[in-house]
Amino acid sequence: MRSVIAVLSTLLVACTTLVLAQGNNNMRTHSISMPYIDDELQNRWFDFGGNTIINTNHHIRLTSTKQSQLGYLWSRLPLIGDNFQIEFEFKVEGSSGHLYGDGFAMWLTKQRMTPGPVFGSVDRFEGMGIFFDTYDNERSHRHTFPYVMAMLNDGTKSYDNGKDGSDTELAGCEADFRAKGFPTRARFTYHKGNYVQLELQWRQEDEWDQCFKAHNVVLPEQIYLGFSAHTGEVTDNHDIIQVTTKSIPPAVKEAAPRQEKVKKSSSSGGVLSVLFKMMLAGGLVGILFVGYRYYDQKNRMKRF
Repeated sequence: MRSVIAVLSTLLVACTTLVLAQGNNNMRTHSISMPYIDDELQNRWFDFGGNTIINTNHHIRLTSTKQSQLGYLWSRLPLIGDNFQIEFEFKVEGSSGHLYGDGFAMWLTKQRMTPGPVFGSVDRFEGMGIFFDTYDNERSHRHTFPYVMAMLNDGTKSYDNGKDGSDTELAGCEADFRAKGFPTRARFTYHKGNYVQLELQWRQEDEWDQCFKAHNVVLPEQIYLGFSAHTGEVTDNHDIIQVTTKSIPPAVKEAAPRQEKVKKSSSSGGVLSVLFKMMLAGGLVGILFVGYRYYDQKNRMKRF
């Protein structure tokens, strides 16, 4: 009798574990939380380097309030899936006054652990970068800083730091996420070939704002999840506190809004359109001028 009860108990535990496993769609391979590292001071699923400091009870600090720092955190395995959501808690603050920077980035790219000039990572990347920019380099933007923007790249575009990437921006929003007294979070959602969406929690705790939604976005098949930051003459603490990645069901296909389609048209097409309009206007002016000269000459002949 005891053996039967033991077998039934074992089966019950196994079934419960199976149900829980099926209901849990979190990706351990792309999620990280305290204490971040094991007894060997490493993480099974993530690599970190540069000036990154791990505080097992608080955060992963990509940069400190020191000049010319660079730090990063990258997944070891590629993120595979057509539909997923990444939610992470972060904190940006420092001891400086009105000048601080430069910001940090979340990456979904084919490249990993390659230091560079774009918020601590490589330029001309393949995939998507989302930049949490806290320093205004150009001083002529129509929006305020801090500013969050996404850039989609096929490896041919360069991020123009002097213009804060405005020439290659896919979408973005103003968000004063720096130095808050409550947890600041970001939630990125990807539905392959459908849309990407970024939501932010920065106004107050548990209040989410949609930063942007962009349609018809397709990321490379093999991408790595990463975070990086750098400081220059201005500094800040850039902390990643927790990252949770999970697979999600596919969403109903959405049509891109008309204004978004116009915004996503290529720059070369826009230039050709302007040139065509200029030529058309020039031709019209030429026709009117010839017509006027003919009319004037005809009137003169009538006088004689």
